[in-house]
Amino acid sequence: MTNLEQRPAPQPCAVHGRTGPVMTVHEAREVPLGGIRGMQVRRTLPQRALPTVGAWCFLDEIGPQVVDMRVLPHPHIGLQTVTWPVVGRIRHRDSLGSDTVVQPGQLNLMTAGRGVAHSELSVDGPGPLHAVQLWVALPDGAASGPPAFQQVTDLPVWRAPGVAATVMVGEVDGAVSPAVVHSPLVGADVALDAGARVRLPLEPSFEHAVLVLTGRVRVDGLLATPGPLVHLGDGRDGVDLVAADDARVLLIGGEPFEHDLVMWWNFVGRDHAEVVRARADWESSASADRFGVVSGHGDERIPAPDLPNVHLRPRRRRP
Repeated sequence: MTNLEQRPAPQPCAVHGRTGPVMTVHEAREVPLGGIRGMQVRRTLPQRALPTVGAWCFLDEIGPQVVDMRVLPHPHIGLQTVTWPVVGRIRHRDSLGSDTVVQPGQLNLMTAGRGVAHSELSVDGPGPLHAVQLWVALPDGAASGPPAFQQVTDLPVWRAPGVAATVMVGEVDGAVSPAVVHSPLVGADVALDAGARVRLPLEPSFEHAVLVLTGRVRVDGLLATPGPLVHLGDGRDGVDLVAADDARVLLIGGEPFEHDLVMWWNFVGRDHAEVVRARADWESSASADRFGVVSGHGDERIPAPDLPNVHLRPRRRRP
């Protein structure tokens, strides 16, 4: 998916948790997806005060809404895309020749490396759709390496009474995902029955955040509802979740990401010049050499927007 816009986000709200560091609540902002008018998404990463959670550098939530998603071919560098449908099916095609349909309970993971292009479209035309897409910033080496694609249809589930946590990437208490990532990470979709109480195990060396997808959940005492991202900080060995309703919660986390990140449009680079080169390659005759061609779309593609008249600087967390 596409369209990293740079509109300022509301300032976070600090909340004292019961069992860990101070949490911060980061409101979502609505942005158009992929240049498609009439299809809005809620974006909670990046934020000015929170550019990353571990190597997770981008988080969009689509829906729930009735929509015909049509994201035409567009390029990526320096990241992995993680596509996780909650309701509805999405067709993925990329310049590696992948042509797959991902549905709830399945994970699509595309590694851009030095350059790849892909498209994503609703399978069933206008219909119910609820999904999240995240980007993972790639470390040195992988960021300039070859592109790849992986679909995982059999993911492990960590269970407790009234709780089932599907582990998308990384590990939750011995439940290990086969998804191939390049930084220490965790991503899980936690389903809770109404009234369920659980202390979800966390890796203390990671920072973590949660996003409520459906229902209402007390997160370490804070009542959280769909929309905002709750940043838990680091140093926690667990987080207490109490479901007021049947609910779904997205958990993300990872070791703090140490590399500089310059994020613009669909590109994650290390500096201004790298992003400028990627844009120029997408808009020139070098596009096919660097990014390849997504079959089935003819000449349809998303053109790159104009670069801003400023020097793009790395995103760094503000105190």
